[in-house]
Amino acid sequence: MRCPFCGNEDTQVKDSRPADDGASIRRRRSCPGCGNRFTTFERVQLRDLTVIKTDGRRVPFDRDKLARSIRVALRKRPFDEERIERIVNGIQRRLEVEADSEVTSRRIGDIVLETLRDVDQVAYVRFASVYRNFSEAKDFQAFLGKMDAS
Repeated sequence: MRCPFCGNEDTQVKDSRPADDGASIRRRRSCPGCGNRFTTFERVQLRDLTVIKTDGRRVPFDRDKLARSIRVALRKRPFDEERIERIVNGIQRRLEVEADSEVTSRRIGDIVLETLRDVDQVAYVRFASVYRNFSEAKDFQAFLGKMDAS
């Protein structure tokens, strides 16, 4: 593993332990070149996913982008980083299991909405407002009306 500080390719693992309820391994590493320490995570990846965007472009699935959007929806909510990681892991695993090697961005958004609806209603509405492109207060009212009906 290359050191993110100096680029040295000869780093040493100092400690390894399970993380994310055993879904990944957390490794503390040390660089003998510059002396800095850093953490890496090793996760199982069932397959490489390609996302088909609404304009037809195909791009590699970006786990970090998914995590960022969920963090934004959950900002200032009672969720620690470990729980957010479990949510992201669950969504990624679901995509890998149920999809072929390609998945539409719409399907990803629907799964995130479904997950957030079950996890936190404020985050659900926040994500929906961006995902469904709410532009006026009446968009929120209509969405909240549908939430109350279900």
